[in-house]
Amino acid sequence: MLIEAPQSSPYVSEGRGDVRRPTPVTAYWRGLLPLLALLACVTRIPSFTHPLWNPDEGYLAVQARMLAHGGALYETVVDRKPPLVPWLYEAVFALFGSQSLTPLKVCAVAAQFGTAALLASIARRRWGDAAGRTAGVLYLLISIGLNPEDTQAAAFEVFMLPWTAAAVRCADRGRWGWCGIAVAGAFLTKQTGAAVLVPCAWALWRCGAPRGDVLRCAAGVAAPVLAAACVTDPSGFLFWTVTGSGAYASFTGSELHVLVRGLTNAAILGLACAGIVPPVLRVLRLARTGCAELWLWLGSSALAVLAGFHFFGHYFLQLTPPIALLGTAALAILPRERRVDALLVSVCCCALFLTWGLLAPRPELTHAQRVAAAVQSRTPPGTPVLIWGMHPETYWLSDRTPASRFLTAGLLTNYSGGRDGGRVGERRAVPGTWRTFRAEFSARPPALVVDDSRGAAYGVERVRGVRRLLGAYEVVAYVDGAVVYGRRT
Repeated sequence: MLIEAPQSSPYVSEGRGDVRRPTPVTAYWRGLLPLLALLACVTRIPSFTHPLWNPDEGYLAVQARMLAHGGALYETVVDRKPPLVPWLYEAVFALFGSQSLTPLKVCAVAAQFGTAALLASIARRRWGDAAGRTAGVLYLLISIGLNPEDTQAAAFEVFMLPWTAAAVRCADRGRWGWCGIAVAGAFLTKQTGAAVLVPCAWALWRCGAPRGDVLRCAAGVAAPVLAAACVTDPSGFLFWTVTGSGAYASFTGSELHVLVRGLTNAAILGLACAGIVPPVLRVLRLARTGCAELWLWLGSSALAVLAGFHFFGHYFLQLTPPIALLGTAALAILPRERRVDALLVSVCCCALFLTWGLLAPRPELTHAQRVAAAVQSRTPPGTPVLIWGMHPETYWLSDRTPASRFLTAGLLTNYSGGRDGGRVGERRAVPGTWRTFRAEFSARPPALVVDDSRGAAYGVERVRGVRRLLGAYEVVAYVDGAVVYGRRT
């Protein structure tokens, strides 16, 4: 038996096939938006319990401070990411100061709320009032369904998801210029955000859009990206966001470790979606849901998660919007009791992850705070220091100036996510970085060098270039496994 779900304005209620008059738009959103705002705040409570959650937040905070002091993005301030989130951090720091990430955490709550509202709008137009409420609520319930370090951070994926949802919504309504702009916004937040172009392009082809619509969409994608490149440094923008990460995007090096991480994160997200998966599988067996573009969105997002072969937990956040919509599509043609059951299971899973976020220990943050305190006690404000490690938040916590534009050892050794062996070393560094690093070190030698490798594959004993630079330094302290070097007197 094949059941075709409605694709446009008719509103199916309670999954029984009867069509009811839709709630007036103003009244509908007046009732739903406060609920989504409250749920977004509740699910993000753990993010406010720690100064920061992962090194990405620390990296962005240090970048923002460097930009505020005259740094130039992709020249003296570098990372493998597009510019929108560093600019957001810089703007928020300019308004509220750089001593706390609380304003950025509030922005992350707003981003989650915006994503939920956009998904609710998509679902309401397709399947009715109840489906809109279901989609918004389901998304927020599963949005924290990973390790809290990945879901509670005010980092790239959280700010990317509203753009992806906006792109799909605009495509659903045939607003192709705005669709292109939203795709560009997703890409300029994180490169993998461009995956949303796949379902949008399919929708453009399916509706037989005239050439003018295709050109409007293409212009909407190209114009913001070209503008961002011109505002920064065009060659640097291309290098750091596209062409300079070949060694990073490789499956070789600690393959088993990386594969286990990917399977573990997939299993955790599967647990968070336990209320959605059964109805989706049931509908797949019984019906056509008419959701080809949603499956394309999920598939292209899955490929984006696989890109680079690192499988960090926060990569999986890109899957949550299409999963929420597919779950809503399935529940829209099932009896009301199934929707209630799915929501109850999702609420219980969300409560589990919320508790995890509130109670989870943060040993790496504690370590970074101890190292930062040691750096503060040995240097006056404004002194350049070098942290040789993977925790750029130490610069921010200590309020000290980085001695190099390369804020982690990963850019100079290709170490990331447990990579080791032959894939880590000076030969695997981002091209040209060691020449620049040595010049920076010679021009402004840091007052302190902290070896925070703690036995990792990029340790000082394995990197000859760092050992040479430390010839003029001596050990002055040991802090929680990190070695602090000061200049010889």
